[in-house]
Parts: sequence; C-alpha cells; structure tokens
Amino acid sequence: LQCTYISIEQVAKTHAVVLSRPAWLWGAEMGANEHGVCIGNEAVWGREEICDDEALLGMDLVRLGLERADTAEKALTVIVDLLEKYGQGGNCMESHMVFTYHNSFLIADRKEAWVLETSGKYWAAEKVEGGVRNISNQLSITTKIDREHPELKEYAKSKGWWDGKKEFDFAAIYSYVNTARMTTSRGRYCEGYKLLNKHKGSITSKIMMEILRDKESGINMEGGFMTTGSMVSVLPQQPDLPCIHFFTGTPDPARSVFKPFIFVPNITQLLKTTSPTFGHDDPVKKQPRFQNKPDRRHVLYKKHESAAVIMEAIEDKGKEMLKEIQKLEKQKISEMESILQNGCLDVKQVVNLFSQCVEEELKIY
Repeated sequence: LQCTYISIEQVAKTHAVVLSRPAWLWGAEMGANEHGVCIGNEAVWGREEICDDEALLGMDLVRLGLERADTAEKALTVIVDLLEKYGQGGNCMESHMVFTYHNSFLIADRKEAWVLETSGKYWAAEKVEGGVRNISNQLSITTKIDREHPELKEYAKSKGWWDGKKEFDFAAIYSYVNTARMTTSRGRYCEGYKLLNKHKGSITSKIMMEILRDKESGINMEGGFMTTGSMVSVLPQQPDLPCIHFFTGTPDPARSVFKPFIFVPNITQLLKTTSPTFGHDDPVKKQPRFQNKPDRRHVLYKKHESAAVIMEAIEDKGKEMLKEIQKLEKQKISEMESILQNGCLDVKQVVNLFSQCVEEELKIY
C-alpha cells in the first residue's frame, strides 16, 4: 500500500471511509469510517527529536486507523503498531521548506473515546471517562495514562527527564519547558476546553459548530495556518441509529456550510469536493519533491473562494450570501435531527445527501 512517502503492507480487509485531507498527501487530518469510528489529529512538539526522514505521516496514521479498525480502541492499536513498525516522519507541508512534527490523535466511536499522544515512537493514551476533552498543538496527557509504550518511562529516565520517583506526568516530562509555540497552543487548548466545558452535558451539533467557528480562541485560525476544513460527528449510542458526519470541505467555518454525510450502500464519489489528481506527474511523487505546486482546488473550493472575495468587498451581497448559507445549514441540521428522533432512515434519500447539499451551496455562490 503506497502511503504519502513510503509503502507498507496492506491488510486483507479495509473499511469505507470519508476523509478531510490536504489534497497533496495520501492520509487525512480527520475523518470517519462506516463503523462510526472518528479520528482527528494535531501536530505536537516536544523534547524528543523530530525525524525529517520519510516515514508515515501522522495523517497517514489517521487514515490507516480508520481503514483498519471498527472500534476506537482498535484504531489506537493499529496506529501504535504501525508507529512501532514504520515510525513517523517526513515533510508535513507541500513545500521544499521542511516542516515536521510529532502527532496527537482524538479517537472516538459510539461507545468510547481515547486521546493518543506521541513523541517519536513513544506514546501515551488516555481513555476519556467523562466530561469533555480536546487536543491542540501540545501534549495534554498528564498522570492519567491508560495505555503506554512499554519503554515510555525507561526512555524518559535514560534521557534524564524523569527521576523515577516523582509521579509520572507524560506532558510535563516529554514537553519542551517553554517556547512561544507552546504558549500559543496552550492558550488555544485552554480556550477550547472552556468553550466545551461551558456546554458540558448539552453539546449539540450546532453548539459544536459554533465552537469550531470561534476566532477569538484561535480555534478558527486565520493567516498562514488558517482553518482549511472542519468536521462535526454525531455518534448515537443506539446501534440502530446512523452516525452523522458534517464536513465543510472549505476554509473558515464562519463562512462555510457544515454538510451532512451518512454511510449507506452505493454512495458515489463526492466529486465536487474531491481535488484533481496528477498521477506520476505529481510533484510529491517526483524526486526531488515539491519542485512546483499544481492547482489542487476542487470545484466547491474555487466557488467558495470567489464568494469569500464578494463577502469582503460587497457588504450587502456578502450579508445576503451568509444568510443563505446559514439557512441551508440550519435546514440540514433540522433534517438530521428528525432522522435521529424518528429513528427512520430512508437509504435512497440519503445516498447523495452530501453531494446534494454541495449543489445547493454552489447555487448560493
């Protein structure tokens, strides 16, 4: 199986997946599979050196976890086993400038959720027992460690990071002491937690979308590292109810529509939100890599980009457009709530659910 940079052994069976990913690579930043497993990942930095050598990207591990596991904990096992076998590393940016990092993962299914954080091949995992949990660009697992790399503690001791006497605090031991990057991510992590905690016990898909739209907290980022896609999943505990996954497929969720997707048989490829492919001519696949940058924008991205210019330039037109996309999203949320309340899913009606919503969004633009 060819991943972004390296080939690995394929397995006998894989699951259907829906992915939100940077178009140039094989993996994904977040996604879901047909069994209701959802994974999202974040870049993290720490004391352990980052490997520039090409291995599996954290984003490859997201996709591999989704393709190969039917529960959250099994996905965690898939990821850590592959991490041990192949390692993580390689440029995480479509650029000849090298940008590398370690990875953290938020993994959930209908019944449970896990946070997995890595530092090179070493890792710690925390089972989320209740309340709310978020990740940002920093290690956040402290003393509650439910699964770990067998040499996690010994390695920290050998590096002089831990004396073996104090309580083992993964984030404190494996993190940088303090850097500007850590301060920024800590702020975002804390603000995200506050926003989630404020609605603890009553978080709906709509509330989650509003949290993802929050600019003040740094969750909805602008500038060079702007938010390029957003996802919200509803995972009912009752197995007879469908999992519903909302994706924007476009940057800046404040100006985007969260469009619903449900796994049913015979779904066709989501063409209007799939980026063009370039086969063997892709600059990612040639050596030296990234010598040029092809236009990877999909149909919806291009239209959304043009609409964003109008929203900025023509106030009245922009307000009208925003009103229309909010109305469309509200309608889709209401339809999905109705499916969950009535427990009635017409497979024929939802087979093109996401694609139809994309068409409606395109008409607004």
